[in-house]
Amino acid sequence: MSDGTDLFSDQRKTAEKPRKLWDRIEVAYDAARWRLLDQYRSHAASVMEDLERQGIVSYVHGSIARGDVDDRSDVDMIIFEPILSQKIEFALTSSGYTIYLRRITQATPSHALKGHLYLDPYQKTSMTFPLLTFRRLENEFYRFGGMLDLEGMVERVRVPGCTKRLTLIEPTESGHLESRIDGREAEVSRLLGVSMEIVKERQRVLTRRDEVGRTGVFLTRDLAGDESFDQQVKRLIDSNPAVRRVYSRRR
Repeated sequence: MSDGTDLFSDQRKTAEKPRKLWDRIEVAYDAARWRLLDQYRSHAASVMEDLERQGIVSYVHGSIARGDVDDRSDVDMIIFEPILSQKIEFALTSSGYTIYLRRITQATPSHALKGHLYLDPYQKTSMTFPLLTFRRLENEFYRFGGMLDLEGMVERVRVPGCTKRLTLIEPTESGHLESRIDGREAEVSRLLGVSMEIVKERQRVLTRRDEVGRTGVFLTRDLAGDESFDQQVKRLIDSNPAVRRVYSRRR
């Protein structure tokens, strides 16, 4: 088990300059970038294995799943099954991890509340879990960006997915191909195994963010040291009508 602090303490740029390949860009990784990917994945797999030994299944998502990491990449993991937050926290701390920050977010007034546990002081390694049951599109959000289970990590699989720049990443033996998804929504939907609805939603949200700047999330609350997720959720339900509406619909 490693808390990952060494991995993030000295981050340098390793990505090579991409070159044009017809309507796509081909990116070949150098040895340093492959090593960086291995380091990130080893760290993520360690956390996922420790959780799985205690009956909790998690997935890695984003650039770690796709493989297109650089020195700014985060190690983002997700648990989809609704589980008591205390069980997740105990599973991590009993495996030797330190939880540096506990946070609740709600992306929009209609989205589920999510809990986040940050496992390093730089907030680069996070474990996310639902505080209310996810809808289909909330599940597909993670597949849209690329998602991988522990078995795939062990077998060194890389999966296609889309970045926040609305770029499709397709892994290759030497690196990856990347291309814009505009005008190819149906192809992207089939390739990623997600609905057209989530593809269109991500286009709308990320295009707006590009036009007006970072839009952030609807709600963010950091928990105090002695505060539980359940306590903070109850306070939000009592004080925030949007949270109360979502909670009543998904109970």
